[in-house]
Amino acid sequence: MEYRKLGSSDLKLSAITYGAFAIGGTMWGGNEEKDSIESVQASIEHGVTTLDTAPFYGFGLSEEMVGKAIKGYDRTKIQLLTKFGLVWDGSNKGKGDFFFDAEKDGVSVPVYKYAAKENVIKEVEESLRRLKTDYIDLLQIHWPDSTTPIAETMEALDLLIQQGKIRAAGVSNYDVEQVTEAREKLNIASDQVGYSMLNRGIEKELIPFAQNHDLGIIAYSPMERGLLTGKYFEGSSLKRNDHRNDYFQQFDLPQIKTFLDTIVPIANEKKITLSQLVLRWTTLQPGITVVLAGARNAGQAIANAKAMDINLTPEELRFINQELSKLKL
Repeated sequence: MEYRKLGSSDLKLSAITYGAFAIGGTMWGGNEEKDSIESVQASIEHGVTTLDTAPFYGFGLSEEMVGKAIKGYDRTKIQLLTKFGLVWDGSNKGKGDFFFDAEKDGVSVPVYKYAAKENVIKEVEESLRRLKTDYIDLLQIHWPDSTTPIAETMEALDLLIQQGKIRAAGVSNYDVEQVTEAREKLNIASDQVGYSMLNRGIEKELIPFAQNHDLGIIAYSPMERGLLTGKYFEGSSLKRNDHRNDYFQQFDLPQIKTFLDTIVPIANEKKITLSQLVLRWTTLQPGITVVLAGARNAGQAIANAKAMDINLTPEELRFINQELSKLKL
């Protein structure tokens, strides 16, 4: 495994970082606790020391399972990344930006983006309890909240750093303008943003900014929620309450299948999976610090970790990029 410094912070994260969205179950067709915990532990055993979660993932369940999974491990050798700012329990009392309606225990609940100072403090205490730890390595706002001044949110994060409850602060889904405003108040370490072979928009402005300003980039959805594994094109079925039934429809699926067919010979020659090839390509892109990879069981977790063992030659990278340039996205 390779470990990379996160922006201007003193954190060193594993290049493949465990993404814990799916093990929360919500929006992913449920989960199996035993498999989920084993997937976290298998990741750690294979060098993936960084775990990224959020309160919204499973309405607290993902954080609880991460907390259970790391029990018995040396906490100082694990980096816990979590978030705040998505509120579903009504504690925001209607404040914040309405985001969407989510299904919780068979009931529709409204989710708000809310990053007021008192909410940040409240959520951190809840996350510490669920994770069964006394500090968080990196705390990130989950989505921008237009109703709360960025300065107020940064003030809360600064206070938490001073209190020793978090080691570093980051943002998620911020554009360059928002990052710049945040950095006027606090030297945030990173921006967590969506990035994949099919979603390269950040290469235009955010990546150059990050490279010039020592800002870490944490890439999420590198597999486009499983689409780039190729399994969806092999008759893999999704459960009714799996959000990917709708998510995948935004893509030109025949075009993507054609692209995957052109690069799968590289994976076959190296005796690796298409998923591992895609993950490794993502970790090698300029400006990308670490890449989030989810896993529902130990086998998937180990495969993700081993993606870092793959060597891609300059010629192979050029071929993949050439084929990507043909896509009309």
